[in-house]
Amino acid sequence: MLKVAVVGVNHIGRIHCRCYAEHLDVELIAVCDLNKELADKVAAQFHVKAYYDIDKMLECEEIDIVSVATGGIENGSHHRDPVMKAIAAGKNVLVEKPISNRIEEAQEMVQFARDNGVRFGCNLNHRFTPAAQKAKQWIDTGDIGHMLFVNMKLTIGNPNESSPWIHLRALHPHSLDVMRYFAGDVRRVQAFLTRAPGRSVWSTASINLEFASGAVGHLMGSYDMFGGHSIEACEVAGNQGRFVLDNVYESLTYYPHKQEELRVYRNSIMGGMRGFEDTFRMRLDVFIRQVKEGVSPDLVEASGADALAVQEIIEAAIRSHLSNGAVIAVS
Repeated sequence: MLKVAVVGVNHIGRIHCRCYAEHLDVELIAVCDLNKELADKVAAQFHVKAYYDIDKMLECEEIDIVSVATGGIENGSHHRDPVMKAIAAGKNVLVEKPISNRIEEAQEMVQFARDNGVRFGCNLNHRFTPAAQKAKQWIDTGDIGHMLFVNMKLTIGNPNESSPWIHLRALHPHSLDVMRYFAGDVRRVQAFLTRAPGRSVWSTASINLEFASGAVGHLMGSYDMFGGHSIEACEVAGNQGRFVLDNVYESLTYYPHKQEELRVYRNSIMGGMRGFEDTFRMRLDVFIRQVKEGVSPDLVEASGADALAVQEIIEAAIRSHLSNGAVIAVS
């Protein structure tokens, strides 16, 4: 039975706690938060010990996995210190996205985990749905043929006005990770950003991508779409067929070239995903399984390195916007 602690127990951290508490292969033993009242409340809810200092928690508890679900500026500025301390203590670490809103910190964390031989994953949970896994299987078995393009849309209503780049840095690790999961590394980026009336942040983005494979892609993202819209859709096309993955996990449809019959994979009402929170359960389940099986750190799915790769794409998109839409190489 693996022992788990969660650092940062606001809304997302509590989801981590629920997922671990319900998992048969782990025991949630501690939570940690700088907010003593919050830590005590969540600890009481899950019948675990509360800590207010991660150093003390790492010193006092035997822990196999540390989930870092802190937030901060652009949802990522508070991740570095707890991640580095957990890695230094030799723990397996799962960090919330974005890995950091500062590229230098993301690079530091990834390198430190590599140097210490520690498994380091990120909660890039959209790739772990059964529909996304099935779509990747279709790619790997050659159903779409030679990949040509990837179109992605991720739109939600978010009134956050905290920083100019929060829409890109906080939301699009998800969309760009799904695109990389299907199409591989990105080589070049071109971005155009705008904002709705009354907004100060760059809240809508149109981003062109060139993949290392030669495939091309486009991401349309927005924090300005309020209402009951489909939040996410991904289309992947090749010279043998294409598929559309709709609303993260609801349905997946394959359109073979020169054939009239379609192939449809749908989320079942009988035992399928119950809601978006299940994406957390599925992602955490994979990390738990890989820790339990002793998977090599460089084979961790949705790793810290993957999270760094999407942040590098985001930073290239920001540089492109600041350069009047210039095409920017991803470092």
